[in-house]
Amino acid sequence: MSIKDLTLSQLMPLSVSSTPAVSIRKENKVWVATGMLIHYLESFTDSLVVTDEKEQPIGVLGGFEIIRNVFENPTSELFDEKTVEEIMDEEIVRVCQDTSLGELLERWQETRRAFCILPNHLGGYSAISARKLLEIGANCKTDLTISDLPWKETVSFLYDDTVGQIIHSMMNSRTRKLVFKNSSNFISDRTIIQTIAQDLDYLRNTENFLEKKVGESFKLADIKKIPENTNLSDLSRLMFGMMHPYVMTKEQVYSPWDVCIALASDDISI
Repeated sequence: MSIKDLTLSQLMPLSVSSTPAVSIRKENKVWVATGMLIHYLESFTDSLVVTDEKEQPIGVLGGFEIIRNVFENPTSELFDEKTVEEIMDEEIVRVCQDTSLGELLERWQETRRAFCILPNHLGGYSAISARKLLEIGANCKTDLTISDLPWKETVSFLYDDTVGQIIHSMMNSRTRKLVFKNSSNFISDRTIIQTIAQDLDYLRNTENFLEKKVGESFKLADIKKIPENTNLSDLSRLMFGMMHPYVMTKEQVYSPWDVCIALASDDISI
């Protein structure tokens, strides 16, 4: 039986509900959520769960919602006056321990968000993100290597591109990372919101943010280079140990999302 037909509890019997969902109340201002995302994006989970006055989940908020709204309103008003409820995504994927991996991956491909919640024994919710599924990849048995993964076009940018061009490219291609052309450096939604929060004080004293040059405004991160014959299990273990997982071969770049999609293959067992 391939792993996509197994349930989440079968694949992660000891840890399926071990990652708590990070929540934020709907009435909180956007600057509060942005500050939280700096610490949680990729390194812990992918989205915040927005809750109502009864602590029930009503939506999700991630880096994509922040940068999309910055593109529409690049001022401090977004952060100081807008509430989380106003910009959140109301579509939230809920699963249970008996949900199969294949069913989960189908939902993620529909929403294009690698995040869902499932009820836990404490009466609350736990989070399942792309990072969480790296645990499954690390324990799987397969002959698949990186070179067997589907080819995809690498979305890149230039030094003189503006912040507006970068965000537009991210939204248009539905990707959270762009590669600096002909290099091993990249920029992500996390990089953008961290700069907004920590360096620009939530745009409170910044004008024409979208017109700023990327090369002059952000510190780019490095992509780890790996061989093309790296096994999928080894890749999963490598990414699981990285703070902000992103790797590249000579031809392609890969994120945890690519590993998740590969886990739907019929050639993988546990």
